[in-house]
Amino acid sequence: MKLFWSTRSPFVRKVMIVAHELGIAGRIERVRMVVHPAKPNAEVMRFHPLSKIPALILDDGQVIYDSRVICEYLDAEFGEGALVPASGATRWQVLTRHSMIDALIETCVMWNTERGKADGRRDEEVIQASALRATSGLDALERNTGLHEGALTLSHVAAASALAYLDFRFGTLGWREGRPRLAVWFEEFSKRPSFIETAFADIY
Repeated sequence: MKLFWSTRSPFVRKVMIVAHELGIAGRIERVRMVVHPAKPNAEVMRFHPLSKIPALILDDGQVIYDSRVICEYLDAEFGEGALVPASGATRWQVLTRHSMIDALIETCVMWNTERGKADGRRDEEVIQASALRATSGLDALERNTGLHEGALTLSHVAAASALAYLDFRFGTLGWREGRPRLAVWFEEFSKRPSFIETAFADIY
């Protein structure tokens, strides 16, 4: 399998944490790709029409995207459903929490992109709205007992990638303040080999 990959993407990191947790990271060839909203990557667009990563190319040529679908595919094919419950209330809780965390990641990526624009081009309303939405999402994670209890699920992996991205791009944000349970949980998750092996890096 080949994965269009970057050391800067929280969505790619989520996929790679899953791969490590399932013991199949060595079976995935990582192909570094650079994508940007304003600069579509022609090579990526051959496989993903919207020029987005991650995209997973299977041995038979089939392409799977986005990160949520890739993670569920890997779990179903190689983890026997270890990270996503197959049925019942727990399944919908995990998938709902995962969806919210993905929206949190998308918000933070948009926030980071907007604040990186040159003076006069930044939209302060977008920045303020992003900060408000991120704060709301983090508060929800602090309150969510399902995140702090039970066996590892896909939503735990997504949360770890989201919080690591905040440390990576928003080091002075202080997201741990007022969220002691989330901070303790993240500190413990950060010790997992899958997390250590997938660290963010500003490599283009």
